[in-house]
Amino acid sequence: MKLETFLKTEDYDLQKDIISKINDVIIYKNLESGDRLPSERTLAEKFEVSRSSIRAAIQKLEFYGVLKSIPQSGTYIANIGVVAINGIIKNLLRLDSPDFKSLVQTRILLELKITGLAAVNRTDADLKDMEAALQAYKDKVLNKEDAVQEDLLFHLAIAKAGGNTTMNSIMLMITPEIIMNFEKYHICDEGLSQNVINEHQAVFDAIKNKDSKLAQEKMKEHFKVLYEYCNH
Repeated sequence: MKLETFLKTEDYDLQKDIISKINDVIIYKNLESGDRLPSERTLAEKFEVSRSSIRAAIQKLEFYGVLKSIPQSGTYIANIGVVAINGIIKNLLRLDSPDFKSLVQTRILLELKITGLAAVNRTDADLKDMEAALQAYKDKVLNKEDAVQEDLLFHLAIAKAGGNTTMNSIMLMITPEIIMNFEKYHICDEGLSQNVINEHQAVFDAIKNKDSKLAQEKMKEHFKVLYEYCNH
């Protein structure tokens, strides 16, 4: 797993604008279920934005079931009907950018469940990913460097190990926004980071030993500071 995979955070208003324009294309071209959407390159040139911005918007529409990408073929309109597609996109465009507290609350509830699943479903490859992220975090903290990204990368490795693709997708969606706000709200100060090394290790050990209950307990202890933030 590479860190940059999780850090492609697009401007929220820009993404909404692109989604709105993609909806216009669907309506203008009278695209229906199974029809192919214009290529990322074509849309990027038409909307005068980067291909990465187009890709981020398409991925979001994929997550909500509006589009379906097929490797080496293209992106297609999902088989859910035009009325449903228009309704989903309209709801997406009405959504406000989530506040940090809501994101944290969502993450806590989601990740406690994910951690239990990871202890049951993890593979040796998953353990290697978690261990690599854990070591990267330790190295940054001991060198007194910012380790927010490495911290979240460890948690994303746990999400992957959980084996639930929907939960993993949600974690990937909310993680960039959390990264942008962690330092703003001073959640990860140097003293806390030192404690997190031990907390991460305890969670990792429980997952490695396939102790689901203990893994969730250790994750809950790890989230103590976030619990206090959400309830203050």
